[in-house]
Amino acid sequence: MNITLRQLEYFIALAELRNFGRAAESVHISQPALSVQIRELEAQLGQQLVERKARDVALTPFGRKILDHAERVLGEMQSLKEQARWHDGLAGKLRLGMIPTIAPYVLPAALAALRSRDIRLDVQVQEGKTDRLIEALRAGELDVALLALPTLEMDMAEVPLFEDRFVLAGTEKRLQALGPMRENLRPDALGHSQLMLLEDGHCLTDQALEICGRNRGHAQINMGASSLATLTRLVAAGFGLTLMPELAISAETPASPTLRMVRFAGTEPGRQVGLVHRKSTRGGAWLEALAEILTTAGLDQIEKARGLVGQAAASSRTG
Repeated sequence: MNITLRQLEYFIALAELRNFGRAAESVHISQPALSVQIRELEAQLGQQLVERKARDVALTPFGRKILDHAERVLGEMQSLKEQARWHDGLAGKLRLGMIPTIAPYVLPAALAALRSRDIRLDVQVQEGKTDRLIEALRAGELDVALLALPTLEMDMAEVPLFEDRFVLAGTEKRLQALGPMRENLRPDALGHSQLMLLEDGHCLTDQALEICGRNRGHAQINMGASSLATLTRLVAAGFGLTLMPELAISAETPASPTLRMVRFAGTEPGRQVGLVHRKSTRGGAWLEALAEILTTAGLDQIEKARGLVGQAAASSRTG
């Protein structure tokens, strides 16, 4: 029996996409070539794997059993490759994903620290929304991603790094309109205040809506900004209030002198930031080193932010 890993990869793609054309496109070969490989795999196994229909395919009972084996085999092969890459720690090539509400604020310091440890390290960074990065992790296109936790993905492992708290940001006029509640501010008591958020698909938007007890159909919700930089400038121009993560404050607020920030009373809302990787990816020295570097970079930004928020609050009281 001569079954190749490539044939197993093609079979998994066909099982997931249930169409020869789409599966062929996903593995970058022609449809006839994919069909030949699947037939050869069936011949090697001695039984039919899929039932071929006009525009669809369905797994046979035997095909479902083989799919489980194929996924385990490719998973073990991926794990073997990763062990070979990382046996000496953080070396070689690192494929790192980050969401857009974290990447600009952590990446510069983290890259500098990574390069100082090993100038030969090839760091490839992919920025994207959480769903896309999870897909890339699952496909083996990324080694690890820096995300807001939890992801609730059963096949992923999570390593919490630090907490990133939220403050309420807006112009002085917008904040004064909150009245007495400003002194004992709670995120679920913002009333009918205009809330500015990132466009749908950002996990930060989901977190803000949950924290404030609102939904996407609320009349006082605007989710048009594509980045925190844009959102900050819209808020500084008086278009509404927003929940600003501490991680972004020191980078985004200097260009917006009209922006003011207020801390929430009691337990402050925030997000847990951490590393996510496939459970099949073994941890070890390389993961510990990366976690240390990213934690230091994140906490440095947060420490700067807390100083800026304190200065802004003092200025507001004296003003």
